[in-house]
Amino acid sequence: MSHSILIYEYGGPEVMKWEETSLHHPGKNEVRIEQKKVGLNFIDVYQRSGIYPLSLPTGIGMEAVGVVETIGVDVVNVKVGDRVGYVMGPPGAYAESRLYPADRLIKLPDYISDSQAAAILLKGLTVSYLINKTFPVKKGQTVLFHAAAGGVGLFACQWLNKLGVEVIGTVSTDEKAGIAKAHGCHHTINYTREDFTTRVEEITDGKGVPVVFDGVGEDTYFGSLKCLSPFGVLVSFGAASGPPPELALAVLAKKALYITRPSLAPHTATPELTEEISSPLFEAIRGGISISINQTFPLKDAANAHRALQSRRTTGSTILEI
Repeated sequence: MSHSILIYEYGGPEVMKWEETSLHHPGKNEVRIEQKKVGLNFIDVYQRSGIYPLSLPTGIGMEAVGVVETIGVDVVNVKVGDRVGYVMGPPGAYAESRLYPADRLIKLPDYISDSQAAAILLKGLTVSYLINKTFPVKKGQTVLFHAAAGGVGLFACQWLNKLGVEVIGTVSTDEKAGIAKAHGCHHTINYTREDFTTRVEEITDGKGVPVVFDGVGEDTYFGSLKCLSPFGVLVSFGAASGPPPELALAVLAKKALYITRPSLAPHTATPELTEEISSPLFEAIRGGISISINQTFPLKDAANAHRALQSRRTTGSTILEI
């Protein structure tokens, strides 16, 4: 028997139940994975709370690393014993073992550990599509990245810095400001004490930035628009503070602004699309970008991990140990 976290209703962290589960033999194009590490992400909170509705009862979680235990028929891309990771796909990563579609698995390079992969696959692939596809950044540009000390933010700061991009990052504490600076953020703004729109204007001499990467949502949405230079792009890729409010398109007209709402799921919908963003990610890690794992929790205590994440008491990445 294996154990998984299941939810039978939407709500706070307390709705997650640690239970015994049984798995059948893998079906066609399916594998059974013995999981080693599980990644914690805000999408897990959205699933648990019902912001992203699922069919109840259900498991939650979208990212994990493990070893292929058993394969079903027609599986050709992996074999028993392969070390693999995955992101997105069917929810249910909060488990000791699980069944998963074979064609969505990502083989892991030897130079990336299980913990590193679980900490960075979803967040790193997110950064990869943001800066390589959604808004291909160029050397010499200045960008604003919200939540610069979070898991996505710290990785983005390093990667952007290596590309020669000047990074302005928002944070909630002075401690987080120090962490973000240590990871390549050139200018930090503590939004609890400063108006970030005013500071961005000062830092850029009134020019604004060509792009804002905003995973916060409601709290920063309109301020992010104010920070953009003419023809700038607001990349709204998350909603940690709540969904962004409704926006009249006429607001964009004065500076001919653009807004996009990308997500990781379409960028990992096929093996070919996944390869397009995973290859640059793995090369960036090989090139020396570090992976900050600043919190660990036992998987069965995932409720405490959710509480820490939602209260913004975490920095970098958090992994759940099996």
